[in-house]
Amino acid sequence: MQQMNGYQGYSNEQQQAFQRSLQLMAEAVQGEREDQLFYDYLISKAPTAEQKEIITSIRNDEIRHNQLFRQMYQQLTGQEVSMGKEEEFIPPVSYIEGIKKALFGELKAMEKYRIIRAGLPYREYRDVVFEILTDELKHATLYNFLYTENRTSSSSQSHNPKTPDEWILHTNYLVEEGLEDVRRGVPATHILQEFILMGVLVGQGYTPEAAYQTVEEWERTGQSRILQQSKNRMD
Repeated sequence: MQQMNGYQGYSNEQQQAFQRSLQLMAEAVQGEREDQLFYDYLISKAPTAEQKEIITSIRNDEIRHNQLFRQMYQQLTGQEVSMGKEEEFIPPVSYIEGIKKALFGELKAMEKYRIIRAGLPYREYRDVVFEILTDELKHATLYNFLYTENRTSSSSQSHNPKTPDEWILHTNYLVEEGLEDVRRGVPATHILQEFILMGVLVGQGYTPEAAYQTVEEWERTGQSRILQQSKNRMD
C-alpha cells in the first residue's frame, strides 16, 4: 500500500504505533450506516423533546468526527478508507438499554482515540484527535445525564428542564477536569469511571464541584478500590 511514511527515519516502535493509529482510524469510520440507524432509533424513542435534542447534538458531533477521521486517513495514506461489509442493525431491547450501550461506547471510543493520538507523527493531527476526545467526554456526561434521568420516576416531569447547551455549560467544570486527566496520561478507563460517577451525582442534585470532590475522596480514602486499581493500570 502506497502511503505517507509519517515516521520516516524513526524507530520501529514509532512506525508500528503509526500503523496502529491508521488501523484504528479506519475502524472508527467503518460501520457508519449501523451508527446512523442506532442514532435514529434513540431519537425516535426519546421521551422528551429535550432528550431528542441532546441525542441529535451528539449524532451531529459524531458525523463530524467521522469526516475528520476520513480526511486524516486520506491525507496520511493517499487512499480512502475501505468500508467493507455493513453489519445488520439490531435495535436495543429498550431506550434505556440503548443509552447504556451508547455510554459504554464512549468509553471504548476514548480508549481507541487515545491510541490514535499517541501514534500520530504530526501535531496538527494530534490536536484534531484531542478535540474529538473533548467531545467524547462531553458525550459521556450527556449520556450519563440521560441514563440517570430515565432511571428516576420523575424523568419526564422535571420542573426546571435544561437545554443541551445549558447542561454542557453546567458540567463544563467536569469536562475541563477530565481533559486535564487526559493531558496527564491518566488511563481512559479510570477517567470514564470517575466522570460517569460524577455525572450520576450531578443527576442526583450535587453541584459539579461537589460531585468532583466526592468521587476524588472515594478514590483517595480507598472507599472505592476499583477507582484506585483502574488509576494504576495501563490502557
